[in-house]
Amino acid sequence: MHHAYVIEGEIEQGIEHALMWIKEKLGLHTHMSPDGSGAGNPDVIILRHDFFSVDDARRVQEYVMQAPLKGDRKAIIIAVSQLLHQSQNALLKTFEEPPEGTFLFFIAPNVAGLLPTFRSRVQALSKTTLVEEMSPLARDFIQAVPEKRSALAKKLSTSRSDEERRRNRTEAVAIVNGIERAAAGDIARHAALLRDIQRLRVYLNDASAPVKLVLEHLAIVTPRNLI
Repeated sequence: MHHAYVIEGEIEQGIEHALMWIKEKLGLHTHMSPDGSGAGNPDVIILRHDFFSVDDARRVQEYVMQAPLKGDRKAIIIAVSQLLHQSQNALLKTFEEPPEGTFLFFIAPNVAGLLPTFRSRVQALSKTTLVEEMSPLARDFIQAVPEKRSALAKKLSTSRSDEERRRNRTEAVAIVNGIERAAAGDIARHAALLRDIQRLRVYLNDASAPVKLVLEHLAIVTPRNLI
């Protein structure tokens, strides 16, 4: 797993992409605060800048050197609208060798404007990358007609053993994660769907709750052109 990523796009949309990756790949719980300023986890730091200066780059280094508070991993998201070459140069060592367990995410409106030396230290994490990482089952569910979606929901809610029940729930969560990942590519357009998913996760986190109602609801509200 790489330690530094770049996301091309608008600040808030880029932050949503980064938080989703952090939650799914690093296992760091994130829950955006009501004012949008933080991720609800002290080990997930969000820094927004209209103009990113050399002084801002130095402050990033201070955050990077701080140890995680809850576990052995932390993530820092730096989202900018504008930055100078000097600012990028000030970040080079930070992005090349962060402490072990520290993951960095840089969000900029135009990756082509980044210095080659900076780009060489990061891995692109775009909407396309996120969709490509989607489970095949989630992709099939999204692209299926409503009747096929309902049939899959019924199949995953029918189990003859505890092991099969756990496996079905894992697959159901993968479907929900895939839908959420794809919907986050256009937050404004799919805001209602994303809100539904947040509410439905309450049931997915309850081992005794059936997954059928969750998937049946998503079978109705998920657009087939989501990906």
